[in-house]
Amino acid sequence: MTDIDFGKKLGSAETGIPGLVVFDLPVHGDSRGWFKENWQREKMTAIGLPDFGPVQNNISFNDAVGTTRGIHAEPWDKWVSVAAGRIFGAWVDLREGPSFGAVYTTELDASKAIFVPRGVGNSYQTLEPNTAYTYLVNDHWSPEASYSFLNLADETAAIEWPIPLTEVEISDKDLAHPRLPGVVPIPPRKVLVIGSRGQLGRALRAEFGDASNVEWTTREDFDLRAPDLSSERRWRDYETIINAAAYTAVDLAETAEGRTDAWSANAAGPAKLARVASEFGLTLVHVSSDYVFDGSAEGEYDEERAFAPLGVYGQSKAAGDVAVSTAPRHYILRTSWVIGDGKNFVRTMASLAEKGVDPKVVDDQRGRLTFASEIARAIAHLLREGAPYGTYNLTGAGEPRTWAEIAADVFDITGAERARVSGVSTEEYFANTIGPIAPRPRNSVLSLAKIEATGFAPRDAGHQLREYLSS
Repeated sequence: MTDIDFGKKLGSAETGIPGLVVFDLPVHGDSRGWFKENWQREKMTAIGLPDFGPVQNNISFNDAVGTTRGIHAEPWDKWVSVAAGRIFGAWVDLREGPSFGAVYTTELDASKAIFVPRGVGNSYQTLEPNTAYTYLVNDHWSPEASYSFLNLADETAAIEWPIPLTEVEISDKDLAHPRLPGVVPIPPRKVLVIGSRGQLGRALRAEFGDASNVEWTTREDFDLRAPDLSSERRWRDYETIINAAAYTAVDLAETAEGRTDAWSANAAGPAKLARVASEFGLTLVHVSSDYVFDGSAEGEYDEERAFAPLGVYGQSKAAGDVAVSTAPRHYILRTSWVIGDGKNFVRTMASLAEKGVDPKVVDDQRGRLTFASEIARAIAHLLREGAPYGTYNLTGAGEPRTWAEIAADVFDITGAERARVSGVSTEEYFANTIGPIAPRPRNSVLSLAKIEATGFAPRDAGHQLREYLSS
């Protein structure tokens, strides 16, 4: 029997395969035997183990030296260790991407374990009799999942097995696996975009382009009103949900029908997504609004400010934020005054300037424009950089403006006279409106310090306005 190293401290070491990490495990022994914490979530995640959420514990007992199994790649993560005996382990990256075919080998005994990420082929050869090989996995086998296999004797991988393969016990099935050129790579986890037809959905499509792992859905493909979303997809094949769907008709939200629709889309739907994200370990991205505040504060609103929504729309958005924040892996982007592809304030003002209409525009609400393209860029940044989860304010940069000042800017940029725009109070603007009017926050200025600390530099809203109008 091998001598176990009882002097190790808990530690981790990267390998040449991205995400494949070897861990040293403290083993405590005396005359009775030994004890170890084979998997300890709090301690191990603190030194870099992904919080991968195991759902099954498997043990493979091998009574003979030289038993060889593999090379198998599944669409789930594994925590591999040895309860008794010793193995030579070999791992081959079978994921799509630049590291496809990379190989790592090492020996494992009771004092060492390895985290094997989804899509990395796993194999081993026993070096001692009565070896118990154990692994935790975070998904169950499914006929709908994608699996991949590599021949143990593949010449490209060129694994130097301690005991020649001609002398060991191997199953006929493992002997029949293909060589590397015939391997079907494991695709990356998918990104699901909900609400791809909206202005943010279209901006996300421009940002992510033709990425093969992004799935675009509409209400017809994915209905947030469904009673149970957990069975809508094989969620373990997904990495991220981006919720670009929302009810944004702030005045209609004050009607009986609109109130129901607003709460369904902005609160109940995100709550269902949060449950899915929590259950399957997904990242949930959600877009919020300045309307969760009443606008009475002096200065900028930061992400920690308590909610104080004035109307139904703001209340439903605040409820959605609370629900999404229960998902361990979430990004909430709080925005204001969104401008994208489609009918919006800027296009309306440009049309009035062209038609010779001199508008009266509200001048007692202050904030910054947020272009949908900027939201998409920020989402891509947070996901790419792995920024800390939580809520981030995101608007264009620059000096805050009133709606009347922005309208005058639009007139100026399009070659019209700024003076044609007249400022009025919110009360005066809506004085003759028939039907319910939602209360608006007077101060919608959001602090950008937190998202800037992640390395994201919001672009000046005035510069973006010129680009938007020129396009």
